[in-house]
Amino acid sequence: MLLWIFDALSDNYSELNVFSYLTFRAICGTLTALTISLAIGPWMIRKLSLHQIGQTVRDDGPESHLKKGGTPTMGGALIIVSIVFSTLLWADLTNRFVWVVLLTCIAFGAIGWFDDYRKLIDKDPRGMGARAKFFWQSIAALAAGVFLYATATVPAETNLIVPVFKDISISLGLGFVLLTYLVVVGTSNAVNLTDGLDGLAIMPCVMVAGALGIFCYATGNFIYSGYLGIPFIKGAGEVLIFCAALVGAGLGFLWFNTYPAQVFMGDIGALSLGAALGIVAVVVRQELVLVIMGGIFVVETVSVILQVASFKLTGKRIFKMAPLHHHFELKGWPEPRVSVRFWIISLILVLIGLGTLKVR
Repeated sequence: MLLWIFDALSDNYSELNVFSYLTFRAICGTLTALTISLAIGPWMIRKLSLHQIGQTVRDDGPESHLKKGGTPTMGGALIIVSIVFSTLLWADLTNRFVWVVLLTCIAFGAIGWFDDYRKLIDKDPRGMGARAKFFWQSIAALAAGVFLYATATVPAETNLIVPVFKDISISLGLGFVLLTYLVVVGTSNAVNLTDGLDGLAIMPCVMVAGALGIFCYATGNFIYSGYLGIPFIKGAGEVLIFCAALVGAGLGFLWFNTYPAQVFMGDIGALSLGAALGIVAVVVRQELVLVIMGGIFVVETVSVILQVASFKLTGKRIFKMAPLHHHFELKGWPEPRVSVRFWIISLILVLIGLGTLKVR
């Protein structure tokens, strides 16, 4: 929005040309989202508390979690508002990638909001139901995949890129839509499973979003993409603004979500953030790198799958409790230790993912 205004004024005020630079607008986007989060966070927490929108704690979970009962949840709305406002303010709104990423984030946020609403307001422990939730997630993800496939202008936009091997690019055809569906829905639910401790999920999301922002900038720049041996996708660089806004909004939310948390993000936050990371990875054709950088989300999801499979097949559990972070809690690790150590592992994985830019 502001880009149009500054472009119109730059003929008379040359100093406004600085706003045409993508990197400068990304910095502005981060600071704007962070400021919004910090400014309205206390107000939102008070409103959630006033309406008694508090977390329900499982009786079979770690005992240390029982004291969290009643802590305000659905704080993910704070993240979404900050991201949306900042992106609309600083991004080029004629860019199709910006809109598909933004709308996918909002759509999954809406699904999460309805699920939280049914659980917390209507007191229905099932929420909107697993089948209904999966159905609407599938509709949103498939819509994004079809849109990107139908509007693709070059083969690179729908080919599968294999990290490290710069000459391997696999044509997917309509399989691109299926891949988009799997990445977006899978990442969305993986982040949701990870969101079980104070600050645990939001910091890896921030780090992965920051790294994906670098991929966006390089992919949308003809010179850098050629030098790094990654496909050039015109317009993909503008998604950096969204990633920057996510980083700012995430850090702002962490201010209130760090141990002991004043607010939880709920499904509205976890589902939207996961979907956002997934669709950004699809736009820049780095789905496989996302698996590396989001390794914490992958491991948490796999731990649940293994636990359920083992119990059904053998009657025995592999972990003390799943997802994996609860296993370490029950082994005696304090909650902050689990979160921070998972953050450190996430940072290492993000750096490895970024390393694939150069190792080709």
